[in-house]
Amino acid sequence: MKAIALFSGGLDSTLAIKLIIEQGIEVLAININTGFGSTHDRLEHMQNMCDQVGAKLRIIDIEDEYLQDVLFDPKHGYGKNFNPCIDCHAKMFAVARRVMQDEGASFLISGEVLGQRPMSQNAQALQTVLDESNCDGLLLRPLSAKALAPTIAELEGWVDREKLEGIVGRSRDRQLEIAREMGLDDFESPGGGCLLTDENFSRKMFDFIRYDTFEVSDIPVMKFGRHLRLSGGAKLVVGRNQEENAHLQNITSPKYLHIKTLGLPGPHSLLSANASPEDKALASRIVLTYCKTKEGEEYELAFDEQSIKSTPLASRDEIKPYTITK
Repeated sequence: MKAIALFSGGLDSTLAIKLIIEQGIEVLAININTGFGSTHDRLEHMQNMCDQVGAKLRIIDIEDEYLQDVLFDPKHGYGKNFNPCIDCHAKMFAVARRVMQDEGASFLISGEVLGQRPMSQNAQALQTVLDESNCDGLLLRPLSAKALAPTIAELEGWVDREKLEGIVGRSRDRQLEIAREMGLDDFESPGGGCLLTDENFSRKMFDFIRYDTFEVSDIPVMKFGRHLRLSGGAKLVVGRNQEENAHLQNITSPKYLHIKTLGLPGPHSLLSANASPEDKALASRIVLTYCKTKEGEEYELAFDEQSIKSTPLASRDEIKPYTITK
């Protein structure tokens, strides 16, 4: 007997996997990459959690499919920010169902808890996801199983329902108790890992689609730096620290010019490739304002291969009208 688990790397999905493995069932944990997960590489952590519970791990990239089918026209709308949670979950379950069929597995599992998230994990939302993904009966939620209708795996006797949980609500007490009983360590504190639920990130997304067509290659740009929209409509991204500078430096896209200060420590920045001369001049002044410079003094910057001389603004207060996110 084999099951496919939707795996986030968090405690709930790890516990769900362990509850099924303890019943002698092989589990393949799949982490579905929409492109909008954490800015940090979590592969090592996810592998560690799978090793602890005895599951195999596979990463499945659906960035293109996600942009085309879900992000910009969600049937069930957005949450508080740019997050189409119900449509997103339905897409993930549909992908998991494909993997289940390819692998010859018998059912699906997830770490969802009834009532843990009032918008996306209430009873109606959980059922809607099953209906939209054609997974009704196939998806077992081990942490809340006793509070939900029995699934095929339980009705057929593949899984003993009495050994599953009936957790409902936002309290994490029972999950932490199970984790202690199982001897799990290094698990993550609960929290949303999707950038689309973040208010600042959502602000960047709404701004972007007002000016441009969003593509997969734009996702890395959205994850790092201060984002600004200049007078002529050009987008400017300014790195905030060494880590962000390194990420921005590695971005290769015909949509953007790379800006570097010459002979002066400064942030790595990106500017729309079609920026007007006026926006280029403004971008150079903004970038210099984030450096240790003197007002009125001229400095040199490189816009890809082109060199430009400019002066910083009088203060960072002058940048505020252009700022999307700090």
